[in-house]
Amino acid sequence: MSLRHLLVVLLFACAGLPVQAGTVLRACRLPDFPQEVRCGQIERALDPAAPQGKKITVHYVVLPSQDKNKLSDAVFLLAGGPGQSAIALAATAQALLGRLNQRRDLVFIDQRGTGRSAPLNCPSSAGDAGLASLPQSLAQARSCLQQLQSLPYGDLRFFSTSIAVQDIEAVRLQLSYPRINVLGISYGSRVGLEYQRQFPQALRRLVLDGVVAPSLGLPNQDAQVALDAVFADCAKQAACGASYPDLPRRWKELLNSLPRPIRLTHPRLGTPLQLTMRREILLNLVQTSLYQAEQAAALPYLISAAWRGDFAPLITVSAATNAATAGAIADGMHFSVWCSEAYARPLAAPQDDFDANTRQFYDQVCRDWPRANIPAGFFTLPAAASPVLLLSGGIDPVTPIRHGAAVSAALGPLALHLTLEHAGHGMLAQGCVRELVFHFIDAATAAAALELGTGCLRPIPRALAWQPLTPAGLP
Repeated sequence: MSLRHLLVVLLFACAGLPVQAGTVLRACRLPDFPQEVRCGQIERALDPAAPQGKKITVHYVVLPSQDKNKLSDAVFLLAGGPGQSAIALAATAQALLGRLNQRRDLVFIDQRGTGRSAPLNCPSSAGDAGLASLPQSLAQARSCLQQLQSLPYGDLRFFSTSIAVQDIEAVRLQLSYPRINVLGISYGSRVGLEYQRQFPQALRRLVLDGVVAPSLGLPNQDAQVALDAVFADCAKQAACGASYPDLPRRWKELLNSLPRPIRLTHPRLGTPLQLTMRREILLNLVQTSLYQAEQAAALPYLISAAWRGDFAPLITVSAATNAATAGAIADGMHFSVWCSEAYARPLAAPQDDFDANTRQFYDQVCRDWPRANIPAGFFTLPAAASPVLLLSGGIDPVTPIRHGAAVSAALGPLALHLTLEHAGHGMLAQGCVRELVFHFIDAATAAAALELGTGCLRPIPRALAWQPLTPAGLP
C-alpha cells in the first residue's frame, strides 16, 4: 500500500467510514460472458451509523485490463433503474467500453438492494407485469413489502443513494485505486452526482448518460412532451399524416374509451389472452415505448391500431409480456429509493395524464413504504472539482436535454454537455458517442478532456414513422 493510499484510508477511517483494507478477488465467470473475470465482495454495515450492527455483503466484478502498462484509474459503471444490477450489464457494457478496458479495469458494483448485494426483489407476474392494473400492482407491492421486511437485512430505510455511494467508495479503497472514472447511466447518473458530492477527491472523470438530477421528483414528468413531439412530427410527414390523421384526437378518444375488455393472442406464448385494458395500463405501455427512438416512431401506428380496437401491436412493441425483462429491476430497492428521495420534499401537482398516473401509483405505494433519512446536501449540486461529461437526448421522455442543461449549469465550467436532438434515453450507443467518452476519460489533463473534439457528433434525423406493408407492397 502506497503512502498516499494509506493517508486516504486513514482520512476516511477518521471520518467514520469503515474501511476494509486489502484486495480479495477470485476468478469467476458470468453468464453470456466469454472470458474469465474477477469477483469480489465487501462487508458493509446495513446502518452506517451502527458499524458494529447488522451487515450486508456488497458484490462487484472487475474486468481487468491485460495491458502491461495498465492505468490505475479504473472505470466504475453505475446502473440505472433504480434497481438494476450493474453486474448483469457487464457483457453489454464491455462491448461498448472495450476500448477503455484496454488500459483500465472496468468495475461493476451491484448497488445495495440489487443483483447479488442484499437484493430487494419483488415477485413478478411471469413476464406479464406490464399488463397489471393499478389494484394488482398495489397488491403486489404490499405483498412484496411484507416479504422484504422479513429478510435479515429487511430494514428498508438503509437503501438510499447517499448510503450506496459510501459502499462504492469502500470498494474503491479495497481495490486500492487512487482515483476512479465513473460512468452513470440514467438513475446511475444520480448516483454519480452524489458520489461526486461526497467524495470529490476520489473522482477523476464523471460521465452522466441520461441525467437524473437529485431534484427530480419522480420519473415520467416529460412523457407527455415526448408524446406531443411524436404527434407533431407525424403531422409534418406527408405519409404519416395521411395514414394517421389527427393523432391527438385519437389519443384522447382512446384514453376516454377505457376501461374495456380486450382479447388477443399472447405475443410470447401464442395462447388466448383476455384482460381489461385500463387507462393506467395504456399510459404505461405508451410511456415505455417512448424511451427508444425506433419504438417511438411506431407509436402513430400503435396508437391508431389500439384506437381501432387492436391492442396487440402496442402490447408487443412495449415488451409488456417479455419474460426476459421480468425481474430485471429489484422493485424493493426501486421503491426504497423513490419513496425516500422523491418524497423527502413537497412535490408539485401532477401536470398531465402520465404524471398523474405515476403519482397515483407511487403515492399509494410510498404511503406505507419505509423511508430513509435523506441529508439536505443530497439535493444540492456543488460545482464540479473534476471534468464532467453530460449526455442528453432530445426526445428522451424522462431525462431530456433540459435536465442535462440545468445540471451542467450548476456544475460550472468543468462540465461539458453534449446533446442529440433526436436521440432517446441513453446515448452511449449513438454514433461516435462511445469514442467521445473514451477520449474524455483518456485525456491526460482536465483541459484536454474539456476540449473534446465533437465534430463526429453529427445530427441524426428523427426516425420516420413506421408504416405497415400493404399486400400490394409485398414481394
